[in-house]
Amino acid sequence: MVSTRGGGAGGELLESIYSVLVLALVLVACVELGDAATAVDVYRLIQYDIAGVPFGSRLAGLNHHAGSSLSTTNADLSRTAVILPVRELNLTLLNEFITSKQPLGGLLLLLPRRTGSRESSEKIHGDSLTRSILVELEKLLIHSYIPYPVYFAFENSKLNSILADVRRSDATGQPASATSGGYKLVVSSWEPKKVSSPTITNIQALAVGSDSNGSGVVALLEIARLFSRLYSNPKTRGKYNLLFGLTSGGPYNYNGTLKWLRSFDQRLRESIDYAICLNSIGSWNNELWVHVSKPPENAYIKQVFDGLSDIARDMGVKIGIKHKKINISNPRVAWEHEQFSRVRVTALTLSELSVPPELLESTGGLHDSRNLVDETAVYRSVKLVAESLARHVYGQQGRNIQIFAESSSLEINPSYIALWLDLLSRTPRVAPFLEKTNSFISALKKELSDHTVDVYGTHESIDGIFTFYDSTTATLNIYQVASVTFDLLLLLVLGSYIILLFCFLVITTRGFDDLINMFRRPPSRKTKAA
Repeated sequence: MVSTRGGGAGGELLESIYSVLVLALVLVACVELGDAATAVDVYRLIQYDIAGVPFGSRLAGLNHHAGSSLSTTNADLSRTAVILPVRELNLTLLNEFITSKQPLGGLLLLLPRRTGSRESSEKIHGDSLTRSILVELEKLLIHSYIPYPVYFAFENSKLNSILADVRRSDATGQPASATSGGYKLVVSSWEPKKVSSPTITNIQALAVGSDSNGSGVVALLEIARLFSRLYSNPKTRGKYNLLFGLTSGGPYNYNGTLKWLRSFDQRLRESIDYAICLNSIGSWNNELWVHVSKPPENAYIKQVFDGLSDIARDMGVKIGIKHKKINISNPRVAWEHEQFSRVRVTALTLSELSVPPELLESTGGLHDSRNLVDETAVYRSVKLVAESLARHVYGQQGRNIQIFAESSSLEINPSYIALWLDLLSRTPRVAPFLEKTNSFISALKKELSDHTVDVYGTHESIDGIFTFYDSTTATLNIYQVASVTFDLLLLLVLGSYIILLFCFLVITTRGFDDLINMFRRPPSRKTKAA
């Protein structure tokens, strides 16, 4: 009977201990589950090499406490991920921080909030100060070597609330750390790998007998549509074939144009009268520039420029000319038409830019949003080029006629322009990361197929001078973590509670003497032998 009663008490004791342990585990699990603050989509700064020289953000993984300032006064930021809103960014401080190679765990840049409202978008993105900051920020980041992860995210109420908490913590002189707690930014991402055999896509079409450079694409599509209506009627078919080309890789030394021209045979190149390249024509007010490689006095250049000038005069806008000789020994080109000039084809670039952009600049960056593209500017660009081409095709140079007049069956369609601008503004199209079967490429090819014949696309590899890396998007998890001091205190309290409960259960079930015996040191072997 004694044995049976002791076994029952021991079972009750074990059950009680198990209950206590389960309760402790539940409490710990609840604390861990409550730590997650939010998760947001983030976009990593591009990582690339030019001729083996590294640029951009070189890491992707992130696991550091959050901070709100780049100030290095008595602070080590090598284990800190700093959150900075772009609209409040101090570019001078950021430039000094990067150029001086200060250690940093990571950088999260908050972009102005995205919204579906056109009016709200204009209010937020149209701010000239924010736009100028974005322009300068992009120049700084893409031309720097940054040995830590740099991510972009769009502002939202949750991120703003977290940033406010981080700022309050930093203001007390106790920034987030393992001992003080705070927020932790975590991106679980593999290390970036080189993009194997990145390709660019060119689309060619023939018409028989968001701004950089979405505006140029839209203008080309509308010009192709206008001439398709003329050429579909044998009575109005021109004596020239018009060749339309949507070439990729503009930011990468116009690599797509180079590959496209190399695919031409000698007879085709010799049959080309001239080529017009469209570059950033969506936000000009009253003046466009014609950029050429041959002197303006050249007979062919003069003929094309005079034709454009006549149309511009009728439209009440200005058009200027800029001459820049090309250096054949230097593979770097400033404008797209220079690739034509290298194969002895007369060409020009029509642009709102008076000077050529630097490599990878003015190529559809953060500041190049839909609301900054003026549909009227694209409309006037189409009018200028289409009327000039039509007068050349039909031998009407110098005559004051309008072939694509308003309210006629051949008038330019503003709605068509606006719809394509909307599509391009919300379609990411970084050439090295576009798959060959991308739906956007298919849409462009189909659109040209509706207006032209002999449409085909080619996929070309980018020249080896450029190397790109993957891991461009990720999910950022933000955790609210307690300090180590709090964790130790919680552990101490919980442990004390478990010990006291254990002692209470032993005393009530087996007696105080049994509890003492459990903690009493067992006798040595010599004592037992005696």
